[in-house]
Amino acid sequence: MMTDTIADMLTRVRNANRVERQVVDMPATRMKAGIARVLREEGFILDFQVGKVGTDEHGQPNFTELPPAEIGSCKSVLRVYLKYGAEGEKVIRLLRRDSRPGRRLYVARRSLGKVLDGQGIRILSTSHGVMSDRQARAQNIGGEVLCTVW
Repeated sequence: MMTDTIADMLTRVRNANRVERQVVDMPATRMKAGIARVLREEGFILDFQVGKVGTDEHGQPNFTELPPAEIGSCKSVLRVYLKYGAEGEKVIRLLRRDSRPGRRLYVARRSLGKVLDGQGIRILSTSHGVMSDRQARAQNIGGEVLCTVW
């Protein structure tokens, strides 16, 4: 049984990025969709979708998008479209899990520094939802540091 689904998500994205895949699928949860939303807003991925994978009448696999209310329902899949530069260079250089089930890492609003002088981000889980450290500084709130990306 998997206990850290966020670490699993980050590992799947990291591995797909390493072998230059365009798309990576994983089981969906609301937290993972929130992390993917922040990655898209900050320009680290092209897009993401939440849906179900099935087969059409010809036996070919197809992807049906789900409404936001059904995210995390039985067998829902998060599909992440990875982003690469014009010459194939990787946009995501590092994807690191910071807070873990065995060692939670919380940061106060005053302690939210920049990652690599603003070139990277931290993704936080706050009382206002999942957001980047830039958004948290703008709203003057702290939270649990889920991961660091640059």
